[in-house]
This record gives sequence, C-alpha cells and structure tokens, in this order.
Amino acid sequence: MNSVTISRQADDFSVFDVDRIRADFPILQLKVNGRPLIYLDNAASSQMPQPVIDRLVRYQTTQHANINRAVHYLSEIATTEYDNARCKLQQFINAREDREIIFTSGTTDSINLVMHGYGRKFIKAGDEIILTTLEHHSNIVPWQMLAQEKGAIIRVVPINDQGELDIDEYENLFNERTKFVGLIHVSNALGTINPIRRMIEYAHRYSVPVLIDGAQAAPHMTIDVQSLDCDFYAFSAHKLCGPTGVGILYGKATLLEAMQPFKGGGDMIASVTFEETIYNTIPHKFEAGTPPIAAAIGFGAAIDYLTTIGLDQIAAYEHMLLDYATAILSEIPGVKIIGTAAEKTAVISFTLDGIHPHDIGTILNQDGIAVRTGHHCAQPVMQRFKVPATSRASFAFYNKKTDVDALATGIKTVQKVFL
Repeated sequence: MNSVTISRQADDFSVFDVDRIRADFPILQLKVNGRPLIYLDNAASSQMPQPVIDRLVRYQTTQHANINRAVHYLSEIATTEYDNARCKLQQFINAREDREIIFTSGTTDSINLVMHGYGRKFIKAGDEIILTTLEHHSNIVPWQMLAQEKGAIIRVVPINDQGELDIDEYENLFNERTKFVGLIHVSNALGTINPIRRMIEYAHRYSVPVLIDGAQAAPHMTIDVQSLDCDFYAFSAHKLCGPTGVGILYGKATLLEAMQPFKGGGDMIASVTFEETIYNTIPHKFEAGTPPIAAAIGFGAAIDYLTTIGLDQIAAYEHMLLDYATAILSEIPGVKIIGTAAEKTAVISFTLDGIHPHDIGTILNQDGIAVRTGHHCAQPVMQRFKVPATSRASFAFYNKKTDVDALATGIKTVQKVFL
C-alpha cells in the first residue's frame, strides 16, 4: 500500500486519500437495511483491512502449528513469525527490549495481569491506589477486587465539566501510602486525552509505578513508552485494525521480573517437579499455555499497515474529522455533546433532548449508521454528567466527511420520529 501523507496543520480533506484507504476495507462495502454501512463505532472495535485478512489466511493455510515445542518445519516457522510480531510491537511503542512485550488476550487481560502479578504481591493493607473518574471498568474493577482482598484504599481523581482531569487534585492525592496509579490515556467515553506524561512524572517523585490503559490511544497517536517513562502500558489489537482476542502488556523489565505469574501452565516454566516449579524468564513467564499465535501474527500485520500510513498522519486526519463533526452536530438543536476537553481524539458522545440513546441508535441503524449507545463501560463518567447513557460516534481514518453528514441527517430523522 502506498504511503499517505498529510500535514498536521492541514484543513483540506482532499490531501488524505481516504477513498484509497477505504478500498482496503472490504466490510465498508456492506449494506445494512439496504443502505451503505456507515461505521462510527471504532472506539469499540475498528475494522480490518485486506492485508491483515490476507496475513491471517496465509498463516492458517501455510504456517500454522504450535510454537516453541517442536523442531519440525511448521513449528519453527510459526515460532519465528510469532517472535517477529513481538518485535514489531516493541518497535511500535519504542520499548527497550522485546522481552518487555507480553502477549495477552487484550487490554482487560493485561490490566488483570498487573493486578495479580504486581498488585497481589506488593500492595498491602492501608496502601492507596489512585484511579480516575474517566477509567473504563476494566481499570476499576480489578483494583476494587485487590483493595477488598488486601484492605487497600482507592482514591479517585475528579473531572471538570469539560471532562478533563483535575490535575491539582491528582497531585494532592499523593502521600506516603500511595503505592500504585492506574490511568487511562484516552477516555473511551469522552475522547479526552489525559496529560499522562506530567502525571507519570509526578507519580515517580513518590516512586509510585503507573499503569496506562492505552486501548483508545494506541490507534490514534504515536506511543513512545521510553519517552513517557510509564511502568506499564496496555492495549488491544482489535482497536488497531487487528484481530480480536489479542493485546499486549508492556512492562519495564525490572518490574516484570519482580512480579509473580498470573497464570500457571506450559511454557511459563523452566522446570517442574512436585516439589518445586522454577518459572521461565520474561516474557514467557506470563504467557502460559498456547498463546494466540494467529491473532498475534495478525496484530503484527496490522501494525505494519498502520505504520505504512503513519500514526501522525492518521491523528491529523482524524482531528479534522473531529472538528468537522463537532461543528456540524453542535448546530443541531437538542444535541448536547458530553465531553468537550481541549485535547480529544475523534470521539463524540452526545445526548438528544427527550430521546433515549438506545432509541437513537436503533433509528440510526435503520439507515445503516452504526454508533454505540449505553454507558460505554464507564459508569462513573455517566454519573458525573448525570446521564444514564450517551450515544457515541467514534471515527477512524477510513471515515469521511460524508459519514458525518449522514450522521447529522440521521439525528434529525430521529428527532422527527420521536418529537
């Protein structure tokens, strides 16, 4: 695929060949209820381009075998391709070493790995864990489970009316009992981009490790874990044009080495007797059993695809879409955008006066428009804004201005039906 370029300052949609990009995504040719699919649910899961589909098929038809446990041709090939995918992820986020990349089943699994591997070993009664109001349930519930088990305390950073974290309050929460920070990079419910570099730096003044939930950030911006100096970073393939069922946990090698395994089984051991088990080195210590081999290789192909386009180019184009959509939707009477942070990714959560979000989604679907409705696994955010749910349109680099126009027309249709 040819590289596509776009200036960060560009305001002309024509400089990004979105039609060329869309040709790579066969599902975008789908019709729903006789209408062309307009897919605006990318924050839940992005679509898969043909090069990634082709790579999965090639693995399954010419390379499939279990890894690390045989000397035959297919096993050696599968092992090499799996290891290559790990190296691609290392380069994608600029980790120091490939052994700092742990393949998991996704962001949720990665966070749970840290909770069990680090939290259950090092968090004690009376210790404090800092989370934020913006967290996805996946970065709340595991820490609640740990706090209940250990007698630890969870402290929560509030947000303002724009959906931005109160950084002064964040810093005020630190004390000698603070032992861990769990922080979302980008809010899945609002699109808010948090100032994580500053927040990580402040936590490190207290020698407190920081886990970043990067599920919504990795698809939309360049991630450099060494520059951020985060201790852990987690994200999923299916939000980066890759397969479901696979993600990664990045962890600093010293921390991963100090952690206890999350799961026991094959390949995470160096030696087993009934008297003693000696664990394998990282990353294998955290990859018990047969890993998601095909999905990991597909993940690597998705990284290749996105890298060819360029994350900076993707971010710039999506920011134009966000600005355009914000302007268009703001002009519709009765539409209220929830979350108006100064720094956002291409996510718009909104309510419509007098109409339940599920009804909005149902009517839009009749016109082939896919949006997400509900609390988005972020109920504390909904409680903060005193709404039970929102409708959420989330954009990707294969969306067009005409998708935004169709959404606006669809919202007006919803109003005609219900009001």
